[in-house]
Amino acid sequence: MQFRSIIRIVGLLLALFSVTMLAPALVALIYRDGAGVPFVLTFFFLLLCGAICWFPNRHHRHELKSRDGFLIVVLFWTVLGSAGALPFLLSTYPGLSITDSFFESFSALTTTGATVIVGLDDLPKAILFYRQLLQWFGGMGIIVLAVAILPILGIGGMQLYRAEIPGPVKDSKMTPRIAETAKALWYIYLSLTIACALAFWLAGMTPFDAIGHSFSTIAIGGFSTYDASIGHFDSYAINMITVVFLLISACNYSLHFAAFASGGVHPKYYWRDPEFRAFFAIQALLFLICFLMLLEHHTYDSVYDAFDQALFQTVSISTTAGFTTTGFSDWPLFLPVLLLFSSFIGGCAGSTGGGMKVIRILLLTLQGARELKRLIHPRAVYTIKIGGSALSQRVVDAVWGFFSAYTLVFVVCMLALIATGLDELSAFSAVAATLNNLGPGLGEVSLHFGEINDPAKWVLIISMLFGRLEIFTLLILLTPTFWRS
Repeated sequence: MQFRSIIRIVGLLLALFSVTMLAPALVALIYRDGAGVPFVLTFFFLLLCGAICWFPNRHHRHELKSRDGFLIVVLFWTVLGSAGALPFLLSTYPGLSITDSFFESFSALTTTGATVIVGLDDLPKAILFYRQLLQWFGGMGIIVLAVAILPILGIGGMQLYRAEIPGPVKDSKMTPRIAETAKALWYIYLSLTIACALAFWLAGMTPFDAIGHSFSTIAIGGFSTYDASIGHFDSYAINMITVVFLLISACNYSLHFAAFASGGVHPKYYWRDPEFRAFFAIQALLFLICFLMLLEHHTYDSVYDAFDQALFQTVSISTTAGFTTTGFSDWPLFLPVLLLFSSFIGGCAGSTGGGMKVIRILLLTLQGARELKRLIHPRAVYTIKIGGSALSQRVVDAVWGFFSAYTLVFVVCMLALIATGLDELSAFSAVAATLNNLGPGLGEVSLHFGEINDPAKWVLIISMLFGRLEIFTLLILLTPTFWRS
């Protein structure tokens, strides 16, 4: 394993990450909130650490193997997540403990959106901006890893698209070099962020709130600059803008690339994709169920309010954003539980959404249907097809392996939370909220995670990492085989 090359890359990552500290420092200067010093100190400290890692190893540029790639991907999130905790630790307000600082940082960078901070309305602008920026930075990291890096390592949901499934993504001929692919995705991601910020501003947000919420919306993170989240604005227009951009961001970014590659929007690329069709079918079904249930229970005074709240909460929770406009945990119990389970599906592969991804759920459904047919006709040969093309058994086995590992990690984390003293409902929803990178849960974690004990928070940090790294990437580092030369 090329350890010195890996250390060199980690040093470059730290140096690059240190530059992001200058943005909230500038915000502190503009708003004169006195919160800029922690970010300046963090900038110099991370820059120094990056130089210490990079300089002695600057000439080590050996070709990285698959194992090296796995380790770099894990270090990307763990090292930067830990480094991101420094401004929270150094800031006198809100005065977070070490555990809470790490929790907030990892929650932001993994775009989970679970917070331990109460009183966001009174926080310095620099801290608020930093939380939103971390989510945006993490969201872009997800896209580049999922679409440009993980397929080369042979892992991740995008492998199904780019290696196994002919169709619009493969036909679009994503640029062959990682650097070019990452650059193209940056342009798409940045363009969507700018469009979202402008839409929020035109709908009535201040420029600060518009930029901050565009960061967390495009990253499908869910952090807000207010305790009441999007509900603070009490605006139908802002709710609808959020829904539209969440749906766009929950789609495969390779589809966006294909649709815009020829200089114009081509909806056929989207509709030809089976995962895209399945994603919107799930969204429509969830919305219909929530809307009808809210009408049945007379939860809101008007049909329009019921429509608005049902649409917003359905999209927000099922895409794993976690924005709220109302206490959805106060809805008829069936609906919060239904939406919590929908977060296990999450967004499409190659999106900023969390969960197991729609393509895997689609393949698991097709595999289940095939087994039912085999029970009736044991000697018949059935193949699983996506987009008209048959999938190899290796892909099906990989999806089953992922589902098994996902279930195992979920159960272990839930049992660990119960062992720390959490009740069953809070433990179940907390793991679902962090493993699916969702944010809000039920029970003790329905509003925030500040009241749970420190050991439980560390378990949930690990759960966030497992969810963001799609289980196997982190799990493989725990096997003895990985470390054998």
